[in-house]
Amino acid sequence: MNQRKKIPLRKCVATGEMMPKKELVRIVRSKEGEVSVDLTGKKSGRGAYLTKSKEAVLLAKKKNILANHLDVSIDDSIYEELLQLIEKEK
Repeated sequence: MNQRKKIPLRKCVATGEMMPKKELVRIVRSKEGEVSVDLTGKKSGRGAYLTKSKEAVLLAKKKNILANHLDVSIDDSIYEELLQLIEKEK
């Protein structure tokens, strides 16, 4: 039997879409309340996933989705970092 590896799906907090984890970027809040972009997907802390698209990042910023999801205020530099990351990957 051909057992295909299960692809881990995660939900984008901005669009609400379920997508393969590789197509999303994880934003994580540590116990200390520091927010960072988690490129490995393995940092410990409360995580939120965003689709790697400018629209999703801007929507999350506009509606304060990440701040609500992670219970912490999100610095604009985090959104800048996300947008730069998305630009690089194109």
